[in-house]
Amino acid sequence: MPKELKRYYGRGDLHFLTFSRYHRLPPLKTMRARSLFVQALRKIRERYRFLLVGYVVMPNHMHLLISETSKATPSLVLKVLKQWTSRDFRAVRRRAPKGQLRFAFATRGAGSLTRSWQPR
Repeated sequence: MPKELKRYYGRGDLHFLTFSRYHRLPPLKTMRARSLFVQALRKIRERYRFLLVGYVVMPNHMHLLISETSKATPSLVLKVLKQWTSRDFRAVRRRAPKGQLRFAFATRGAGSLTRSWQPR
């Protein structure tokens, strides 16, 4: 990001934000991923009380048109949105598919590897 970038806040303007994922990787190529993004956007809008005029979600980048809020700057809103969606995507990736058994831990038994499992 350029060091001389000037941001103007506090005038009640709308802000058009365009952003993408690291190296423009396509995190939003599935309907489930897009739904997670929109749910996070809804929660953040409720938390910071900004007006969401419009948004476009594409596989490798997003556009938002938001108002200013007294609770946070657009920079903070975008930062929190990226953090929450990143956390949600990682949590979804870690979950085992429904019906699949999860191995809790592995221990060495009498000469063989034994596993303790828990149903999901």
